[in-house]
Amino acid sequence: MSVSFRAVGLVLTLPILTLAISPAVTHAVLPVSEDPASASIRSLDNGLTAIMKGGKAMGFAGRAAQIGPVVDQVFDIPAMTRLSVGPAWTSMTEGDKTALIMAFRRSTIAQYAGNFDGWSGEVFTIDPKVETRGSDRLVKTVLKAPKGNPTQLAYRLRQSGGSWRVIDIFYQNSISQLATRRSDFARIVSIGGAKALIAHLDQLSAKAAR
Repeated sequence: MSVSFRAVGLVLTLPILTLAISPAVTHAVLPVSEDPASASIRSLDNGLTAIMKGGKAMGFAGRAAQIGPVVDQVFDIPAMTRLSVGPAWTSMTEGDKTALIMAFRRSTIAQYAGNFDGWSGEVFTIDPKVETRGSDRLVKTVLKAPKGNPTQLAYRLRQSGGSWRVIDIFYQNSISQLATRRSDFARIVSIGGAKALIAHLDQLSAKAAR
């Protein structure tokens, strides 16, 4: 399967809900060379390119081991987990919260390692215009493959611990990963609580590893 299609597996694993990412307010635009948010996404793109080029020779475990530290650096996994779970998060125990964050991390790494498993000339391009969304920043990228249509990915980043970290991803600049996950996670939690959601995330990890 073409990497350009498998690359969006992280976003499209769950039911699709479309959101606009351009609220009707004025946004500042900063050159990519001056914006640290772009540097975070460049680190991610470089990491993904490396595991694509490693491909089958690295194996799933090797790709997961290599992309794991990049995910930890670029993504705000605790915030993404909390935002994805939604209101139910406040009533969960600290133990369940910790277990969910770890399961969310495993799933994120596994899906990247599973989807980016080969390279045939794909190239990431970062839009030089970085936009602000309140206190957040939006970095747009395009994944171009030798064949097929380009895949557009926009990353919403927020400052955490002195660095810019991803809290949401938009596929084709409109489909919010956070929104799709929140919809699906709410249903799972309402049926089986935190443990059911942990099991669901672990199932996604196992599926990505096949």
